[in-house]
Amino acid sequence: MKRLFYFILLIAGFSSIHSCKDLTDEEGNPLLDLNDNTGLIGPRALSREVTDFGLIAQYEYNGLLLSKVITEKASIKNIEWSGNNISKITFKGFLDLDSDGTIDTDSVSYTQQYTYGNLGKLTMISENRTVYRKAAPVPPSTVPGPYAVFAKTKALYKLTYSSTTAKLTSIVMQRGNDITPFDYTDYTKATYTYLGDNVSSVTKEVGKLTGSVFEPADQKYAFDFSSYDSQISGYTLLPFGYTVSVLISTDINDDRSLMLSPNSPRRVSVTDMMEPVPTPIVVSTNYKYDPQTYMTQGFGINYFYKPL
Repeated sequence: MKRLFYFILLIAGFSSIHSCKDLTDEEGNPLLDLNDNTGLIGPRALSREVTDFGLIAQYEYNGLLLSKVITEKASIKNIEWSGNNISKITFKGFLDLDSDGTIDTDSVSYTQQYTYGNLGKLTMISENRTVYRKAAPVPPSTVPGPYAVFAKTKALYKLTYSSTTAKLTSIVMQRGNDITPFDYTDYTKATYTYLGDNVSSVTKEVGKLTGSVFEPADQKYAFDFSSYDSQISGYTLLPFGYTVSVLISTDINDDRSLMLSPNSPRRVSVTDMMEPVPTPIVVSTNYKYDPQTYMTQGFGINYFYKPL
């Protein structure tokens, strides 16, 4: 249940709204002032997500293309493009790998290669990941040693889409330790359902692989999104491939599936489906919008934009 409470805290951002006046983008241009603004006129880009606790993400662009994202603890995600498609994403920094609500002290580095199928649909992502951990202190010293490789893994993510709506229906991951002989030993499965254009629910299963056999899930969660507004989600300004990279950055990051929707849910629930009597934990919010109907506040997050 600790993990579920963390998801809710992350979504709801139980904090007073941060006063974010006078922020600027990476080029020094003033961002949209949420506290007293008239909005942006014309094309825009999502520039920052900020809570009272600090920065969630800062988005930087090369022309019209997203090129870099800076997240917590100065973690950096670099995005490379081939034409209009993301071809490669590299990450160096820190993540909450165990989903306990605290960014880990372990350092993470990964490279993701993106493959596209018919009609330019993203169909597969291959990943090489290394986790670094500081060595234990050598007595009598109490100072940890330098970072050293703790684990190296390879993973493959396969994306499927509805034949009728073309919407994303699942992401299946297989992962194994980067050793010889190599074998996949773990899996995750995320399945998406929709109400209109918006994601209404996501189920996530986590388990073990035996050869090609998916063993019964060790963990299973349901994430539900409802009471959508009719305004514009700022996440629509981000490329689909980047959004997917957020969802797969850790095994269970599916509360962020609201990023796939063109509108914003006012109500979110998370349920541990492995409990004898599953009980949803529910939070709700009221959004604020600018005159162009883009969201500016919701679930404790402030959204800043910049003109293109």
